[in-house]
Amino acid sequence: MPAQSIWTLLSWGPEGWLDDIAYGALITIALALATLPIGLTIGFFIALAKQSEEPSLRLAANIYTTVFRGLPELVTLFLFFFGMPILLQHLVRYFRPDTTIDVNSFVAGMIVLALIFSSYASEVFLSAFRAIPKGQYEGGYAIGLSNWLTMRKVIVPQLLRIAFPGLENCWLSLLKDTSLVSVVGLAETLRNASIAARVTKHAFL
Repeated sequence: MPAQSIWTLLSWGPEGWLDDIAYGALITIALALATLPIGLTIGFFIALAKQSEEPSLRLAANIYTTVFRGLPELVTLFLFFFGMPILLQHLVRYFRPDTTIDVNSFVAGMIVLALIFSSYASEVFLSAFRAIPKGQYEGGYAIGLSNWLTMRKVIVPQLLRIAFPGLENCWLSLLKDTSLVSVVGLAETLRNASIAARVTKHAFL
C-alpha cells in the first residue's frame, strides 16, 4: 500500500481513523482510572478482613478473592452485564412492572474490573501488612494512639511503600483487562481499532 494512503488512514478527520483510535485510548485510560480507586479501597478492606479475628470475616474475604481470582474475566463481565439487568428486572417488577433496566457498558466494565482488581490488590496489601513488624503497632499504642490513628499515621505510610511494586503490576494488568470491555460495546481502543481494521481492510490499524 502506498505510504500516502497509510498517512491518510492514520490522519485526523473524516478520511482518517486516528481520532477514533485516540478517543478509544481516552476511554481506556478513563476506565482504568475510574476503576483504580474503587479497586484499591475494596482490596484494602478485604486485606483487613483477612486479618480479622472474626472467623466469618476471614471466610467471606477468602471466598471473595477465590471467586473473583478464579472466574475468567469475560465470564464475570458477561454475568454482570447480561445477568444483572435480568435480576434487577425481577426485583423491581413487583413495584413498577413497566420499568426497563439497562446497564451502561462503561459502568459495568468499571464495576467488574474493580472487583477483579481488588481481589488481586487484597493479596498485595495482605503481604504488605504481614511485612510490617508487630512492634510498629505496639509502638503506636504505647504513645497513646487509637487503633484508627495507629493505622493511619504509622501503618498505612509503611504499607503503601511496601505494596507499591505489587500494586504497580496490578495496575498494568488492569490496563490490559480494559480491552475485555469491548465485547459489551464500549468504544475503547481495541474496539475502535478493530472497526477501523475491518472497514479499511488494513489490519495494521
